Amino acid sequence: MASFDTDAIPGQLARMAETGPATDESRSTEGGKRPGGRGGRIPGVPAGQPAFTLALRDPGPLPVLLAVPHAGRAYPAEFALTMRNQAAACLRLEDRFVDLVADAVARETGAALLVAHAPRAVIDLNRAPDDVDWDMVSGGPAERRMRHAAGRRARSGLGLVPRRLPGLGELWKRRMTHDELAARIAHVHEPYHSALAGALEHLRDRWGAALLIDLHSMPPLGPKRGADAAPDFVVGDRFGASCDGALSAAALDHFAACGRRAAHNRPYAGGYVLDRHGASSRGMHALQVEICRSAYLDAQLREPGPGLAAVVRVMSGLVRRMAEELVAGRSLPQAAE
Repeated sequence: MASFDTDAIPGQLARMAETGPATDESRSTEGGKRPGGRGGRIPGVPAGQPAFTLALRDPGPLPVLLAVPHAGRAYPAEFALTMRNQAAACLRLEDRFVDLVADAVARETGAALLVAHAPRAVIDLNRAPDDVDWDMVSGGPAERRMRHAAGRRARSGLGLVPRRLPGLGELWKRRMTHDELAARIAHVHEPYHSALAGALEHLRDRWGAALLIDLHSMPPLGPKRGADAAPDFVVGDRFGASCDGALSAAALDHFAACGRRAAHNRPYAGGYVLDRHGASSRGMHALQVEICRSAYLDAQLREPGPGLAAVVRVMSGLVRRMAEELVAGRSLPQAAE
């Protein structure tokens, strides 16, 4: 796989920001055929825009899958009429341009890559499908709404479909219909998680074990100087439930070796993606990695910034380190094939 040329980053980023990551069928298949492609659809968006794309070589060069559930920017046109403070709300809900980091890392390392194009404002792929604030939904059976209390995340305003944000308040001018919610689950949430599960199983069957790195970005957690400087990265493993502890320790060691501050499980331990797909007893491990937006975006946290190339290098090194740890820990004969 051709490497990501960090010296040419400004021009590459401009093209990638306009067109999105190169995860569809235009990706190079040099080195082997690649199952995957485009999947799902976003209700309200013109046909031809998939809900996600998957790039997965066969055979894969390493047992790592990068997934990006929150960077989607394909917004339905109706949001201009139904969403309050659309520009500000969407900017805060997005893991802004972290898909550019993931795409560059995948190019550099050969890792499999799953990128959601459906925005978090449409449906949050890191939430359980029943984590719904039913007061947002009209037209569904009354007994269903009464029977199901809102989940913990939904009560905070950030459930399966986000309802409100601090400082902005309510996001929507009207309630969604039960049919609208069902369509988002059927055409985005279900196929995305099916593709994710299938890709992990494909890698596990090839290597004997697989690792999901669920990639997110976070707002700055505090000042970056001093003894209590805020981290640039947070590694989450659901407090040991989604990943072998040796892999988590190796990830933290990698960031330390790169001179980057990293935290473990606080304040982000991972969510539904790790709960659903992390199964270390079956050889499928899952880590969530949060990257501080100030590390790779500009000062306004809106556009790719000068730190992006360095973050790509750090994350590429992490992917390689995780692959080595996973293979060495399993003593896999397939790795030599």
